[in-house]
Amino acid sequence: MRILGIDPGLARVGFGLLDLDEQTDRFGPSHWGVISTSKDKPDGARLQEIRDDLTAVIQRLEPQVVALERLFYFRNATTLVPVAQSRGIILMILHEAGLPVHEYTPMQVKQSITGYGKSQKADIQELLVTLLDLPQKPTPDDAADGLALAYTYYLHEARLSVSLS
Repeated sequence: MRILGIDPGLARVGFGLLDLDEQTDRFGPSHWGVISTSKDKPDGARLQEIRDDLTAVIQRLEPQVVALERLFYFRNATTLVPVAQSRGIILMILHEAGLPVHEYTPMQVKQSITGYGKSQKADIQELLVTLLDLPQKPTPDDAADGLALAYTYYLHEARLSVSLS
């Protein structure tokens, strides 16, 4: 099973792919990265860039399911609106690709990875190295968040179905 985690944003969309061998319940090589857009471009152009680049990522990595960060309360509306716009484009792309989407809040992801819902990003990155047997700490933060989302899906959904089969 190929699980794609996506951390939405307008400046950077983080993504991480976990390749789960369902027979052994072990992960193959992981892939992660970011789609970056320039703040010098108009928002419409940035959203189009996200659409085009994420579509290419999905075609290249061929995920079977997606774990997407769910919006939660933001104190700053100037941050909320661009993230919501990006998230809307991402949801459209995933729908067009026919991919099932599971959503998790940042607190759910932190709780799943570290056992503490207010963990720091560095703690998550360090644990991902151990949990996924990564050769290095996944960076930048947005890409690590994508991997953490994919691993959260594994813990909440895939692991359960693997253990039941």
